[in-house]
Amino acid sequence: MKKIRLSLSVFILLNVLAVTAVGMFFGYAFNRAPIFNDEEAVVRAVRQSAPAVVSIVATQDVLIFQRKRAGFLQDFCNDPFFRQFFTPSECTVQPTPSPQTQRQQVGAGTGFLVRADGLIVTNKHVVDIDKADFTILTNDGGKYPAKVLAKDPLHDLALIKIEPSAGSTSSPQAGESFPVLPVGDSDNLQIGQSVIAIGNALGEFSNTVSRGVISGLSRSIMARTATTSEKLDQLIQTDAAINPGNSGGPLLNLRGEVIGVNTAIVQGAQSVGFAIPINQIKKLFEAGEIK
Repeated sequence: MKKIRLSLSVFILLNVLAVTAVGMFFGYAFNRAPIFNDEEAVVRAVRQSAPAVVSIVATQDVLIFQRKRAGFLQDFCNDPFFRQFFTPSECTVQPTPSPQTQRQQVGAGTGFLVRADGLIVTNKHVVDIDKADFTILTNDGGKYPAKVLAKDPLHDLALIKIEPSAGSTSSPQAGESFPVLPVGDSDNLQIGQSVIAIGNALGEFSNTVSRGVISGLSRSIMARTATTSEKLDQLIQTDAAINPGNSGGPLLNLRGEVIGVNTAIVQGAQSVGFAIPINQIKKLFEAGEIK
């Protein structure tokens, strides 16, 4: 009986020593190996970058034609059964002779702050709306009027700046400083590199985050809007989700640096988006093409 107990004790002791040795070995190996937690890097990059990403809302006075028909016919024409007893002209809705205007949202996009005084980079097609007013919505709930300073149609880029507005409580205060995004280097990107896109998804969901990888480099596409088309070259291709609402938003590396400006998607395709390399924007600033 004592021999059995002794053998059992030895067996347990050997197992404890073995587990301890394995734990020490792997603990040592894990402590020595370089650790890069991808998920933590994404969370950290988003947390640092989000305050400098803004939503851009375009509003405009839109003509509203109030349509009417004779009151006694309206209910009958709206009823599928009674409509058959009237001619199409009798049930046609006629516009009122004097249209009215109504302030409506006519566009939305994304931008990011590159200077503490409120200078924002975005896409040209986001702000290319005649006679529209633009409002900047910041991540902390701020709401500011803005003015378009420059548009570069060859690269689908634009600059818009937060402006003071007399009597507006949402205008920037004197000396107010806005957070800015650090700018990275797009010349040394690699296919397969992890990236993050932040933007005003579908024009409704501000600071929506998506992640993916760089799928290709130096791509050329023909970008089309409802009214224009233009050829864009040297683009970054990514599978991070991009949609019309987050056009103009930043494409970030895992350090939270801007490496591109999200600009286009391929209609009907999944996970095929494009961004303008940030170094193209640097060159335009240096050459004075964007001031």
